[in-house]
Amino acid sequence: MLKNVNRKEVVFIITLLIVIAILTILPTGFQKQEYKFTEGVRAKVISVNNNGIHSTGIFKLGDQSALIEIETGSRKGEQIRANNMLTGSLSVDKIFREGDKAWVLIGFDEENNINFANMIDHYRIDKEMILIGVFAVVIIIFSGYTGVRTLLSFAFALLSIWKILIPAMLRGYNPLIVALFVGNVLTVSTLLLVAGFSKKAYAAIISAVTCSLVTCVLAIIFGNLFNIHGAVMEGAESLLYAGFMNLDLTSIFQAGIYLASSGAILDLAIDISSALEEIINNSPDISKSELIKSGLNIGKSVVGSQTTTLLFAYMGSYITIMMVYVAQGTPMMNILNSKTIAAEILHTFVGCLGLVLVSPMTSVISGFIFEKGRYQI
Repeated sequence: MLKNVNRKEVVFIITLLIVIAILTILPTGFQKQEYKFTEGVRAKVISVNNNGIHSTGIFKLGDQSALIEIETGSRKGEQIRANNMLTGSLSVDKIFREGDKAWVLIGFDEENNINFANMIDHYRIDKEMILIGVFAVVIIIFSGYTGVRTLLSFAFALLSIWKILIPAMLRGYNPLIVALFVGNVLTVSTLLLVAGFSKKAYAAIISAVTCSLVTCVLAIIFGNLFNIHGAVMEGAESLLYAGFMNLDLTSIFQAGIYLASSGAILDLAIDISSALEEIINNSPDISKSELIKSGLNIGKSVVGSQTTTLLFAYMGSYITIMMVYVAQGTPMMNILNSKTIAAEILHTFVGCLGLVLVSPMTSVISGFIFEKGRYQI
């Protein structure tokens, strides 16, 4: 399996592993110092007391009390009383039952005695790790060494967004520039990991980066034309209330449009360049124009399915909003003119434009890069 790995790939993978290790231990710079007298622990719910809960229709208010046994941290093994405050919000509130695992924030006084315990949420880390493990095993089984490289790409992308992109935006750096930098680095690294240092990877990189830049420009242009403020994003106003008053929410919104579409763009770019690689390997005498024509024909079918996939992906994020509008009998003109729906239309069709452009561009670039009779796997 490792015989086909060339020296460039080995050096690149080792370098990437070092970068991943650095990003893993790199602090975001936004650790909350006021939490130094608290500790987050996993706990088992021994029993619950629901007498303090008051129901109003489908909503619940009040305070749920529970006896918990701490399973991690400095107070492991201790049993204490913890509180679960209910606010009447279905998206935030949680109800615990006997036997549940909970993530609990415990606080200490000056004598290191526990003075409060708040039940933050159900403990899900173990289930999340199982799901991630299943994903890793399946992708390695079906993709082999390429699956391992895909996992490295996934880890690098996640850490780059968490440790570089988000902190940089919070510090007030231009969101569009930061997003372009991180997005293009991730595009290049992902394609090199998946396709190696090959001509198909180079063709996909040039095409994906170019189309991503076009997508970013379109997001800015139509974002301004639609007159949509970045506060339309969920949680955006909470950033302002948290003290980040100088953030350019509109630019963050536009950067998000670019980032959301860049993944689909690089996916389509490598699909087409890989298909053209197979064509030229099996028909080495094919002309440049015929190769480009083949790429365009392949792209016609793939773009149709990819754009529909992108539509489904975005639709899932605002399906409840559409249901509210339909349930209220809101006229279609009112729906299309609403800020939330217009923002999703902007997301969807700017991304689709990028996908439409990447097909012919990858075909043309591949036609020039794949030199007849000289391409090697």
